[in-house]
Amino acid sequence: MAELKYEITEHIAILSESPKGWHKELNLISWNGRDPKYDIRDWAPNHEKMGKGVTLTEEELNNLKSVLLKKG
Repeated sequence: MAELKYEITEHIAILSESPKGWHKELNLISWNGRDPKYDIRDWAPNHEKMGKGVTLTEEELNNLKSVLLKKG
């Protein structure tokens, strides 16, 4: 399996914290040297491990925002 490379280019927010100390975060992340995308996932302290997450383009994030504002 190929090595996954990532760089957190902008930390935006911590959305929650688990009892184990992991944080669910919203970040801008460049995956394998590509343009950064918005990313929501769980991170261990110091970002040494990550859980499964979802990656969104700016357009997808704006669509999600619109849907949530309508529901709210």
